[in-house]
Amino acid sequence: MPEEKLPRNPIEAQGLLIKAFYARFGAAALPVIAEICGLQGKALGEKIKAKLPDQKLSTVASAFARSFDQDYVHIAELNDRRFQFQGTGCPFGLEGTDRNLCEAVMMIDREYFRAAVSPKMKLTVIKTRAGGDPFCDTLYELGED
Repeated sequence: MPEEKLPRNPIEAQGLLIKAFYARFGAAALPVIAEICGLQGKALGEKIKAKLPDQKLSTVASAFARSFDQDYVHIAELNDRRFQFQGTGCPFGLEGTDRNLCEAVMMIDREYFRAAVSPKMKLTVIKTRAGGDPFCDTLYELGED
């Protein structure tokens, strides 16, 4: 019997749970995953909002980016209207699963930025390792007032 790979941190453990839930229930699980991940993101966004000096996208995105392993992430753009980053690994371990699963899980980030910056924040998953792309490319944009 091969030795199972243990998660190295809570995010990898959450990813294992998400993948198992999706494997069991398929596309019907996606709205539930998106809803719960969105609640997690909103809670995290409210928390960081209280700790930062302002709610500018550049300030929030800089704080958000500090949690990344800099060996695997590249910030392509960062200002008060747009934040775009690219990564070669998924902290949830979703590589090679499904683009729709990635987009459901990314509700964490969407709601994080909506709570911490503005409800007008938009998230676009341009590329995703979950869908077979060679890297992830994610864009956050502040919508017009």
